[in-house]
Amino acid sequence: MILACHNIDKSFGDRVIVRKGSFHIEEKEKAALVGVNGAGKSTILKMIIGEEPVDGGEITLSRGKTLGYLAQHQSLLPGGTIYEELKSAKADIFEMEQQIRSIELELQSLSGRELEARLETYNRLQSDFEAKNGYACESEIAGVLKGLGFSEDDFAKKTDTLSGGQKTRVALGRLLLTSPDILLLDEPTNHLDLNSIAWLESYLTNYPGAVFIVSHDRYFLNRVVTKVIEIENGGIRMYAGNYKAYSVKKQQLRDARLKEYFNQQREIRHQQAVIDKLKSFNREKSIRRAESREKMLEKITPVEKPADAAPEMHFRLEPSCVSGNDVLSVEHLSKQFDGQFLFRDVNFEIRRGEHVAVIGDNGTGKTTLLKILNQVVPADEGSFTLGAKVKIGYYDQEHHVLHDEKTIFDEISDAYPELNNTQIRNTLAAFQFTGDEVFQEIRSLSGGEKGRVSLAKLMLSEANLLILDEPTNHLDIASKEILEEALNNYTGTLLYVSHDRYFINSTATRILELVNRTFVNYIGNYDYYLEKKDELSPAAGESPSSARENEDSTSRLSWQEQKEQQARERKRKNDLKKTEEEISLLEEQNARIDHEMTLEEVYSNSVRCQELASEHAENEARLARRYELWETLAE
Repeated sequence: MILACHNIDKSFGDRVIVRKGSFHIEEKEKAALVGVNGAGKSTILKMIIGEEPVDGGEITLSRGKTLGYLAQHQSLLPGGTIYEELKSAKADIFEMEQQIRSIELELQSLSGRELEARLETYNRLQSDFEAKNGYACESEIAGVLKGLGFSEDDFAKKTDTLSGGQKTRVALGRLLLTSPDILLLDEPTNHLDLNSIAWLESYLTNYPGAVFIVSHDRYFLNRVVTKVIEIENGGIRMYAGNYKAYSVKKQQLRDARLKEYFNQQREIRHQQAVIDKLKSFNREKSIRRAESREKMLEKITPVEKPADAAPEMHFRLEPSCVSGNDVLSVEHLSKQFDGQFLFRDVNFEIRRGEHVAVIGDNGTGKTTLLKILNQVVPADEGSFTLGAKVKIGYYDQEHHVLHDEKTIFDEISDAYPELNNTQIRNTLAAFQFTGDEVFQEIRSLSGGEKGRVSLAKLMLSEANLLILDEPTNHLDIASKEILEEALNNYTGTLLYVSHDRYFINSTATRILELVNRTFVNYIGNYDYYLEKKDELSPAAGESPSSARENEDSTSRLSWQEQKEQQARERKRKNDLKKTEEEISLLEEQNARIDHEMTLEEVYSNSVRCQELASEHAENEARLARRYELWETLAE
C-alpha cells in the first residue's frame, strides 16, 4: 500500500465534504476519484498533498515514497521555454552529465593516484547516469512533448506566451518526467486532443508507479483505471474495475437495496393488514395473535430507502418545426490564418436527423468551421447553404452567447421576452438554478454553471439544427449523461465538435475527421470510426464523399442494431425511474390517508371513512402491481 486515507473528515462551515471516509491505493495501482461537481474531489487531492488541512482522520504516504500533483491550473517559471521547463524535471541528470564532461577534460592533465581517484568518480557517475537512462533523457523529453501535442517548432516557445491550456500540458509533461511513486492528476485530459489523450492513456497504463486520477472522461477512465473511488453525499466507497464496471456495480447495489426496501415495506404492510384484521374480530384469541404479530413487527430493523441522487438538470430538446431533408450543404469551403490553410476546398452535406461529430487534432480548424456556419467569422473561399425551414441553435464553448454584465434571470428573459417570471424560473430550476441563485451575474459563474445557462438558452431556442462546440466541457459525468439522453431523443439535426470519446460514442451517427486540411467521413459512432479508420481513409485523390460510398451495408446494420439496443436500454431505465416515482407517490397517498383516519372529524364520519378505506385499498392494489413491474424492470 502506497497511500492510505483512514476516517478522514473535512467540512467548510456547514457544508460536509467527507465524513469518516477511508480508502487506499496500492503500489502501481491506477485508481480514479469520481463524484459530481462540488462533491469534493479536488479538495481530497489537496488534503493528500497537504495544501488543505484535514479536520479529522489520517492520511499516510508510505515512507520514502514521492508524490507528484497536477492541479487544474498551473504556474510555470517565468522567462523559460517549453523545452527548458520540461528539462528542469531532469535537472539532476543534466547536472550529472556536466560533471562527467568536466571530469573528461580534467583526466587529460592528471596522473598517478590523482588520476585513479578521478577515474573512480568518473566511473561511478557514468554508472549512475546509465542507470537513470541519461543517454535517452533528451529523446524522452521530446517524446513526452510530442505526445502531448507540441511540435518541434513549439519547443523554443516562451512559456509566458502560452494559453492556459498549453501551460497545463507543459506542467503535465514536466510532472510525468519527474516520475514520482504516485501521480495525483486533476482533470489531466483537459486541453488535450484525441491523439494526445490516446498517448496519455498508453503512458499511464504502462507507468511504473501508482496513479490517482480525477476525471470526467469516462472513455479515458475505462481504459486506464482498475479501481474507482466514489465520493457521494460525504461518504466514500471503493469499487474494483474500470468506470464501466463501477457504473454497473453501483446501479446493481442501488437496485438491490431498493428491492430490499420495497420488499420489506410490502411485508410490513401485509403484516399490518393481518394485525388490523385480527383486531377487527375483537376476540381474545385473535387479539393475542395480533399482539404477537405486533411484537414481531417491532423487532424488524427498517431498511433505509436509498437516497435519491443529487439534484440534477433535466430537459428536453424539441424543435419548433421540421426542416427540409437537406439541412446543410458545404461547397468548396476554405479558411486560412497567417498564410496557413486550416482546411481547403471542403465539401460535405448533412441530412435531417443526422448526428454528426467533427473530430481532429487541436488547431486544425474544427471550431473555426462551426464559427463560419454561424457567421461569426467569414470563410476565405466557398459557401454553405441551409435547407428549407432550418433554424440554428448554437452552443459556444467560450460562451460568447452570454453577457457577463447580466444576471442569469435577465439572460433568459432578454433572449425570450415572451416568457413570464414563472416560466423562466421553472426553466432555470431544470438546470439547477433556484431561489436567489437566478440573480447571480454571468461573470461570477464557473465554467460548468455558464455551460448550464447556455444549455438552457439552447433548449428554449427550439432549433432544428443544433451546432455545439465542446458541449461537455466543465460538465460532471451525471450532467453529461443527461445531455446525452436529451440529444439521443432529439428529433432534429446535430453537428458538434467534441474531444469526449464516450460522448461521441453515445450520440454520433456519423463522424467527420478533419485531417490534412480536409474531411474524412465515417458512418457510425466512435468505436466504428476506430475500427474502420484505416480501411475507410480516402486514398490519394479520393474525395471524402467517395469514401462514404465505400461503406458496406453489414456495418450499417451492425451499427443500427447497436442503436436500437441502446434505445431499449434507455426506455427500460426511464420506465424503472417512472415506476419508482409512482410507488413513492402511492406510498405518500396512503400515509396521508392513514393520518387522516386518525382525525376525530374523519373517524366519526362513517361515509368518509369508507371512502378513504376504498381509496387505500385501491392504492394497495396498484402498489402491488407496481412492485411486480419494478422487479421485472430492475432484473
